[in-house]
Amino acid sequence: MIRRLFIANRGEIALRITTTARRLGITTILGASEADRDSLPARMADEVVVVGPAPSSASYLAIERVVGAAVAAKADAIHPGYGFLSENADFARAIAVAGIRFVGPTVASLEAMGDKLMARRVGVEAGLPVVPGGEAEDAAQARERAKETGYPLLLKAVSGGGGRGMKRVDDPSQLDGQIDMAMAEAQAAFGDPRVYVERYIGRGRHVEVQVLGDGARAIHLGTRDCSIQRRFQKLVEEAPAPLIPDDKHRAITDAAVRLTEHLHYRGAGTVEFLVDAETFDFYFLEMNARIQVEHPVTEAVTGVDLIEQQLLLADGQPLGIGQAEVRIAGHAIEVRINAEDWRADFRPSPGRLATAAWPAGPGIRIDSHMAAGGVVQPFYDSLLGKLIVRGDSRGEAVTRLASALNALRIEGVETTAGLHRLIAADPRFVAGGVDTRFFEGLTHG
Repeated sequence: MIRRLFIANRGEIALRITTTARRLGITTILGASEADRDSLPARMADEVVVVGPAPSSASYLAIERVVGAAVAAKADAIHPGYGFLSENADFARAIAVAGIRFVGPTVASLEAMGDKLMARRVGVEAGLPVVPGGEAEDAAQARERAKETGYPLLLKAVSGGGGRGMKRVDDPSQLDGQIDMAMAEAQAAFGDPRVYVERYIGRGRHVEVQVLGDGARAIHLGTRDCSIQRRFQKLVEEAPAPLIPDDKHRAITDAAVRLTEHLHYRGAGTVEFLVDAETFDFYFLEMNARIQVEHPVTEAVTGVDLIEQQLLLADGQPLGIGQAEVRIAGHAIEVRINAEDWRADFRPSPGRLATAAWPAGPGIRIDSHMAAGGVVQPFYDSLLGKLIVRGDSRGEAVTRLASALNALRIEGVETTAGLHRLIAADPRFVAGGVDTRFFEGLTHG
């Protein structure tokens, strides 16, 4: 039984984990950097341990420090949240050696899904379709791959995520320069310069499936659409994915469950697909072996607390939910409010919040660790909070989103709220079913 939970993260996800753990009667220990020792998550946790100085490389990403702090705090489980070490197999291995439970999948699952090429192979083994492509160790091999896939194409970091190390190439003249840049970014971000070539689907939708597995069986909790992206980074997420034919929707969720069971996966995960917006053919991309930033929209339409499920599964319990018990009710949309000047190429905007008035009311949920007087640190991701709305229909959710964004007031730093107001008013978004090129056609006002 998990009694003392070490939270190896910060910000809104640390607070989110603390809330559910406290409801379950679990003592929470927050591993915080020196910059975050007085943060709201630190004030809400039962105990706080400083794991290192402000830079994440010396605190949240320092495996020995984090595991050592958890051992010293007599924690019997570690929740990694998302980002940082959440999908790091070496971290999970070090936790196991220390005799502590990892709130996440096994080391084998992390290794299988942490390498995109291996993930592709496992996906094929499980019978999932994948986008044509393959590894490219240098420009010469990339040219050979390009002959197979055609243009435009994508270069992706094998160990990558969040759009880092990813480049679009529209014609052969761009290839050599872009592969050098992609490999350099991949090395800097992940310590692994490997990239692979993949066909670029012109009108693609990013559709993902939330799954839960106990190692023996798995279920899905519906789909999410995360197609509104900038430079391959998500801006808006909604559940369920709109305007997908029922038979294709079933095929996508069935494929996600099939992969999860093939892996003997334990915990919460997200299986990501690229869906052709015209034919609805779908291709397996990767599996995120952790909780997602956008998990609240799934919770909003299913009523399932995904953090609770993670903790129960990490405790060794079998799935307590059957597929027939999962009910999708209504529609939910999430927007990420970041401290960024979106009119100036999304330049980070650290500083102190003079005002932080978050909207409230029926169908509105705020996941945030920031209040008036809070400081946006320059060392970390600029996420201030997530605005989640739910409606009985997608139309109601869109209307509620626009109203909530108009009520939001944050002063002292620049934010992306204005961008989201533009998105919420865009006729293409209102209609639903947009593809990943949506942002390119957005009038910035």
